[in-house]
Amino acid sequence: MTSSQKRAIQNYRSRLGERGMARFEVIALDSDRDLIRSLARRLAEEGPDASRLRAVVSQSIAGEPAPKGGILAALRRSPMVGADLDLTRPREEGRKVDP
Repeated sequence: MTSSQKRAIQNYRSRLGERGMARFEVIALDSDRDLIRSLARRLAEEGPDASRLRAVVSQSIAGEPAPKGGILAALRRSPMVGADLDLTRPREEGRKVDP
């Protein structure tokens, strides 16, 4: 490899590092190549989908059950918490239906 090629690779890896990215090698089945590449691409996007995917994969690998109370915690974070809403419904007998 020439010095200009080495310098180009070093510059590329430096730019990746500035973005918080790293290049690494993975040993896997050839049939999983597309799966691993698409997974890596999605994780590199750093959006809400990437965070959710990261959590699912981490949980799956760790083999831990899903934490309980997730829905309750989400409801408690709702902006409607503390709002005095009247959620009672009038009791009705219903309508008559022809047999």
